[in-house]
Amino acid sequence: MITPSDILRGKILIVDDNEANVELLRGMLRGAGYRSVSHTLQSGAVCALHRENGYDLILLDLRMPGMDGFQVMEGLKEIEAGGYLPVLVLTAEPEQKLRALKAGAKDFIAKPFEHAEVLIRVQNMLEVRLLHLETRRLYDRVAEEQKASERLLLNVLPSSIAQRLKGRPEVAAGRFTEIIADRFAEVTVLFADIVGFTKFSSSVSAEVLLNDVFTRFDAVADKRGLEKIKTIGDSYMAAAGLPVAASDSAVRAAHMALDMLEAMERFNAKSRYELKLRIGLDTGAVVAGVIGRKKFVYDLWGDAVNTASRMESHGAPGRIQLTEATRRLLGEAFVLEKRGVIEVKGKGAMETWFLNGTRSVAAPQASN
Repeated sequence: MITPSDILRGKILIVDDNEANVELLRGMLRGAGYRSVSHTLQSGAVCALHRENGYDLILLDLRMPGMDGFQVMEGLKEIEAGGYLPVLVLTAEPEQKLRALKAGAKDFIAKPFEHAEVLIRVQNMLEVRLLHLETRRLYDRVAEEQKASERLLLNVLPSSIAQRLKGRPEVAAGRFTEIIADRFAEVTVLFADIVGFTKFSSSVSAEVLLNDVFTRFDAVADKRGLEKIKTIGDSYMAAAGLPVAASDSAVRAAHMALDMLEAMERFNAKSRYELKLRIGLDTGAVVAGVIGRKKFVYDLWGDAVNTASRMESHGAPGRIQLTEATRRLLGEAFVLEKRGVIEVKGKGAMETWFLNGTRSVAAPQASN
């Protein structure tokens, strides 16, 4: 809200080559309580002065030697990016008033000056100018907050999903009811767990350690083109082949799993810990979508999710265990070790494999 004190603190510049006019206007304004009243007799100095001081109101004579008032206003337009000119023109020529308003002036004061007219027009102009500046500040703040919200949305949702949500008024109002759920015929799901972390974390700062480890995994996911789904305690879940389908989802996930083991080794070398990962992979059809109406979460459903979780929990420390479905999609580029048939909770007997490394074949990178 603009107060009378705000208006009296407004910065005013008087521009007139007639010193008598300048002194008359200064006397009127200072007598009314305006605290910041400057002047210049040189029209050519106005733009530089405004660029330096950012006046809230410029009382501008139209008839001056050198640059006239219209030329000054053209220069001011280059400074006022929003196109709003805080200009009250001073003129004794009625025919110039309309031309001045078309040129960008917001109002005019007729010569000879009438005390009451000068004060009311200055007050009105300053109030409008200050309201304009406050509105622009509020707009800029809202724009920055919107950008921050979009960045946060991109941090918790895949970019394509965030784009589908962004800008919907029902989302902003907290009334989002549409279900976003997409079916994918072939997705490779990865689960990783830090073995024995619960017991280990009792003697260290768990949140700092997990942040370091998971940040490394996030970088691997970006590099290999997987979508991080979530973390649950010391477990990490990612998937390849969504939200944009990919024919090489198993290959991407296999490379990520191997990279995660290497990242864990580098972390251990740096921290002098001896932590081990247990990783599980499975490939199959899933449904992926947004859960919740206010606190959005992107998650997956399907047998491949449950099976990948079982591959991790029934695996071995420091190893990557995968299903026959994933193995069939990897081809000759990877070194695989047949584990054999194991009994898997909720699944029964399953033939599984360990992924031990890659052969000398170029590894795929995430597509842009």
